[in-house]
Amino acid sequence: MSELAIPEMSLVVLIGSSGSGKSTFARDKFAPFETLSSDFFRGLVSNDENNQAATRAAFDSLRYVAGKRLEAGLLTVIDATNVQSEARKGFVQLARDHDVLPVAIVLDVPERVCVERNESRTDRPFGADVIRRQQDQLRRSLKFLGKEGFRKIHILHGVDEIADASIKREPLLNDFRHETGPFDVIGDIHGCRSELESLLGKLGYLLERDAEGRPVDATHPEGRKVVFLGDLVDRGPDTPGVLRLAMGMVRNGHALAVPGNHEDKLIRALRGKKVQTAHGLAESLLQLGAETPEFRKEVEQFADGLISHLVLDGGKLVVAHAGMRKEYQGRASGRVRSFALFGDTTGETDEYGLPVRYPWADDYRGKAMVLYGHTPTLEPEWVNNTMCLDTGVVFGGKLSALRYPEREVVSVPAQQVWFEPAKPLAAPAAVAAERERAAGLLSIDDVLGKQIVETKTHGRIGVREEYAAGALEVMSRWAIDPRWLLYLPPTMSPPNTSSLDTLLEHPAEAFAFYRKEGVTELICEEKHMGSRAVVLLARDPSRFDAPAGWRGVVYTRTGRPFFERELADEFLRRLDAAFEKAGLWSELGSDWVMLDAELLPWSLKAGDMIRDQYASVGAAATAALPRAVSVLEQAAANGVEIGDLLARTRPRAVNASAYVEAYRNYAAPASGLDGVQLAPFQVLATEGATHSDKSHAWHLAIADRLAAADPELIRATRSMTVNLADPATLDAATSWWESMTAAGGEGMVVKPLANLVRGEKGLVQPGIKVRGREYLRIIYGPDYTEPQNLSRLRDRNLAHKRSMAQREYALGIEALERVAAGEPLWRIHQAVFAVLAMESEPVDPRL
Repeated sequence: MSELAIPEMSLVVLIGSSGSGKSTFARDKFAPFETLSSDFFRGLVSNDENNQAATRAAFDSLRYVAGKRLEAGLLTVIDATNVQSEARKGFVQLARDHDVLPVAIVLDVPERVCVERNESRTDRPFGADVIRRQQDQLRRSLKFLGKEGFRKIHILHGVDEIADASIKREPLLNDFRHETGPFDVIGDIHGCRSELESLLGKLGYLLERDAEGRPVDATHPEGRKVVFLGDLVDRGPDTPGVLRLAMGMVRNGHALAVPGNHEDKLIRALRGKKVQTAHGLAESLLQLGAETPEFRKEVEQFADGLISHLVLDGGKLVVAHAGMRKEYQGRASGRVRSFALFGDTTGETDEYGLPVRYPWADDYRGKAMVLYGHTPTLEPEWVNNTMCLDTGVVFGGKLSALRYPEREVVSVPAQQVWFEPAKPLAAPAAVAAERERAAGLLSIDDVLGKQIVETKTHGRIGVREEYAAGALEVMSRWAIDPRWLLYLPPTMSPPNTSSLDTLLEHPAEAFAFYRKEGVTELICEEKHMGSRAVVLLARDPSRFDAPAGWRGVVYTRTGRPFFERELADEFLRRLDAAFEKAGLWSELGSDWVMLDAELLPWSLKAGDMIRDQYASVGAAATAALPRAVSVLEQAAANGVEIGDLLARTRPRAVNASAYVEAYRNYAAPASGLDGVQLAPFQVLATEGATHSDKSHAWHLAIADRLAAADPELIRATRSMTVNLADPATLDAATSWWESMTAAGGEGMVVKPLANLVRGEKGLVQPGIKVRGREYLRIIYGPDYTEPQNLSRLRDRNLAHKRSMAQREYALGIEALERVAAGEPLWRIHQAVFAVLAMESEPVDPRL
């Protein structure tokens, strides 16, 4: 049995005359959707698989589908005769266009067998002369397949050999997804052996030396592995020493390596090719000249065997010398190798005569982290989940490594300037500023149109195009700087309508909801009479690419700032001091924190609405209705029959007074920060961590400590725990809600005590708001409590509201997880923008 090795990602072209058994071979050896048959496509475009007049249209369609499959990285098999070089040329080019390897499988069957098979088929109108012509074309093609561009060629002779063949799918040479690390990825070394030894020591590696005291290997006691990003050679004082150590580590399985452009040039020089010896190659050749011929041969073979780029850790990490665009990752072609070695240039040269490189990382949108070198920079910086680790050690800078997955940069300084750079390591200020600005920008393509956001807690969440357009207007016109806007809180659903005659909402329905979801431990939190606020407090604003001097932001649930800059700075200064006084900075191990909170009073944000909407209605009603009652009472006393009208008007006057009393509870005055209070109830995220896995009791304990540190600025949130198996706790919580709402309070929020909870049907609602009877008078109007109105309002469709709350909650957690993981801003804003877009969905705003 012959085994045909083909790359897992490739375009396989079957070649054989009609009747050679290509379709049977494809059906037996490949999965159904992997094979694209020219006959099938003729049928698609003409309803007749044998309609030769439809061949052109059929192949146009086939090539389009093949292109889409290759774009998705799927193995694709072309089932057609393909005996003519012109037909094969198009498929080779298609493979190149998608950076996959073209593979030829030839079915060389005797002519008589092909003729017999075709004669037995009544749907084939052509005769033996066609088979004979195809066989002749096939014979003349065989020796030229390699020159046509096929990277693998398998020729099967005869019926038996074809039947016995099997397919072995092989990963591409760059497929190291099975290597999961942890890794220490080291940037360009350029012959600086001493600095490499120092860096390995700082990273915790133990050097092994040969009899002459030269380092030949390095191991880590925790099993970590080094990844060299190329340019081991040239310019520095000891290229052979660097190569001896790197080759030993790779040979013994303690390191991986990719080639740099300097290794690529060194190979050609060692093979006697004519190359320019500028840029340090002359130094390398001189140093290697002092080594043995065997060592030089080993260097040549080592460098020649390096793969352009490596895909590691299940596809989460990609390493290449000059970087790797998303669409090239895990693929193989000359174009991919060239990008890995040299990057992409604009075709221009700068004032130093060096090529201007296209800043591909500014537009990177891939999921994989990309680590690279090639272009020296003063400091490694994250740009869209990519990092350049060439920090110019040979030019007097430093040698840098990134610990993966920890994302920690470790560096050692250069001992001296070993090679004078063509241009300074420090980029001109204007160029650096423009690069920083470009790296922080978001692309409109990231959010326009229909979007699908992958979340860890709720799977795929879709955002419709029309809702995204509305969110874009809000974001662009009113929202804070997107570098600060890293989270938006979810909407919150009310409980099922109460069964009590005089109420729309009651805690009993919230308790029943969670009991049905299998949650037994709950916490009831006071719902403050304020506005939902998110606070991002940062001691080091550069963590979020924010200007120096900024402490953070305080913004609404739609991303609008609460305060002007000066007032916000004072607010955040006091909050910072409270964190310090409470000992929370050190306890949380972070110099930034994001809080979910209520900002009081409500009038701070809704003052205009209270004055222009509620107060005007209240003033008109309380002025007119008591007079109307008085006039009607006089008329009734005079014997006028107005009993029904008077009976309707009297409760309206009472309701109007109650309405005024209700909204006045939320109209407390505030000047500057006087009268302003923050009531935090959840620590959303800190450096490297989110906290939805911690119970609400933990979060409220943090809030209590902040309130104790600055009781004037920070208000504690009262709460009560409930065990659904204990009727006493249910009664106590219900009584507490009744007393709060009777005193004019808004109500409470019922939450799973454990915080994030998954039930049998997925993510459980994070909280249910239970609002009081008088607060709902503001929402539904003064007369909503009248029996005829309550009856109508009881028909509340909560399904959509609950779905929104669940999806927005999952998106918020996803955004926070991406922040904590240090993912690029565009990835974070996918989730943040989706929350804002969902706020455009049609839902009753009173719910």
